[in-house]
Amino acid sequence: MPLAEAGTLGAEEPLSPLARQRTQEQTPKDNPSMSYVSEKAERRAVFGKQVKVLLTPLSMEEEKRNKRLPQKRLLEKFSSTEGPSEREPKVKKSHDDPTSQQIRDVSYKASSSPQGVIPSMSSLHHKSRMVSPTNASVTVDHDSENNWDTDSEGSNSDVSYVDGSSQLSAYERKRLKNITENANFFASLKLLESAARLRKMATKGQSHGIKRAKPKKTEAETVRRRSMRLQRVDPSGVPLPEIPAQPEPVIDEYPQLPPGPLPMVPTNQNKSSELTDGFLDTWTKISQNSKSEDGVYVFIPHSQPVSCMYFSPFNPVHLLSLSHDGTVRCGDVTRAIFEEVYRSEEKRFSSFDFLANNASTLVVGQWDGDVAIVDRRTPGTSSELTANINSKTTRTVHVHPVNRQYFIAAGAVNVCIFDTRYLKPNENKPISFLSGHTKSVASAYFSPITGNRVVTTCADDMLRVYDTSSLSSTVPVLTAVRHNNNTGRWLTRFRAIWDPKQEDCFVVGSMARPRQIEIFQDTGEQLHSFYNVDYLGSVCSINAVHPTKNILVGGNSSGRLHVFKD
Repeated sequence: MPLAEAGTLGAEEPLSPLARQRTQEQTPKDNPSMSYVSEKAERRAVFGKQVKVLLTPLSMEEEKRNKRLPQKRLLEKFSSTEGPSEREPKVKKSHDDPTSQQIRDVSYKASSSPQGVIPSMSSLHHKSRMVSPTNASVTVDHDSENNWDTDSEGSNSDVSYVDGSSQLSAYERKRLKNITENANFFASLKLLESAARLRKMATKGQSHGIKRAKPKKTEAETVRRRSMRLQRVDPSGVPLPEIPAQPEPVIDEYPQLPPGPLPMVPTNQNKSSELTDGFLDTWTKISQNSKSEDGVYVFIPHSQPVSCMYFSPFNPVHLLSLSHDGTVRCGDVTRAIFEEVYRSEEKRFSSFDFLANNASTLVVGQWDGDVAIVDRRTPGTSSELTANINSKTTRTVHVHPVNRQYFIAAGAVNVCIFDTRYLKPNENKPISFLSGHTKSVASAYFSPITGNRVVTTCADDMLRVYDTSSLSSTVPVLTAVRHNNNTGRWLTRFRAIWDPKQEDCFVVGSMARPRQIEIFQDTGEQLHSFYNVDYLGSVCSINAVHPTKNILVGGNSSGRLHVFKD
């Protein structure tokens, strides 16, 4: 911290003979008080001729050092109750007066009273170099303009030497008193001792982070006692022979059924039961257009869920079923067997439809997007053709009711119509596109009588009706109906189907409450809703309409059927 440089001030400076003579000449002899005033003024005049005040600017390094004054030094500065520092003052000669006395550098500390902070006039006569509380730097020459006259207060007067010209105000005296009291208060808190104690604790805490090498376990540790059975020794101490490990059996959730025909025997009945024979007789009567059937019988011709079933339009005693297990079977009541029509070890099937009127050939959709043309007259794994139709997946296939060489495939965003006469294993192009879908399509079906309409159910919550009276490259949309098709992942997706008795009405399940089944016209108008608050409390995802009677059946994902009729 820079210190003020000042010349040494004496208690009383003697007047020169010339000055004394001038004083005697100018002072009246009959007035002693005037003589004293004149002499004092003369002395001031003499001092005024030789005064020189030098202001020493603070260096930038000193200012930075003062700003970074640590808390410890700040507390030490204001916590001491002693007087001026007892350090040895630094001696420096004045640059203006070579004969001036040496100046001493004195640093003051705050004390418990204002007198310990503010120097008195008597101390100024003995200590010529001082530092103001505001860290101002003032250099005063030996012949200073300030004569430092003592007044009536003597050594108890407060002096401000920030600018070397004025005394301390009441505000500054109060400020210095507050500084002293604050310093004493901080000293009583013993912050330095607390900081040192915290540093010591932090140093100890760091030592815990050192990883120590774990001592190695000695070999002479006590061995835990084990029974002879666990040690695999007999009571005499002879080791028992090792038992070879047995591989755990792999349980297939859906075991494959053997290829070939399966006997038509209900699993919930005895093979030699009279009910079985009665059931077969009843089935035979059904095939002969009999009106009776009663009882429930369970057959398992597939190892995985069945996704599609149709009675043969040519022979009503044949019931064809398709399963996710990669098989298509035909249940023949007359022979009491489930004949295997088509089988694939690699593919998984999604749907099928009859190509020929005599139901001799089938078109089978596969989940990987391909389609297969199957001839029932060559049962087993044989198929006429497996064609790639450039689709990610195929959910439904449906044959045109009049021109049976055409079929429609749905599953991806675009629904397409193909001609089986031009199918080949790869690079197949459709003859018509049904565009406009923005998400995957759950189903697409031709109208039952003419095939001039196609209704699609899309995951974008729309039901669309297309005009397929002319199979051009692009098929126009006749109607688009907003419909909630979001059934979720645990329910079967909705599939809008046509009423087989008429050309312009289709049926679809509904997510509305109360639960219901809805009927729409091809113009988009809703014709009717079937519901029953007491009995129908679930979503009917799969629906079927009787081909000749006014009977509607809706099924939920749990296998429960709801029948509506006139």
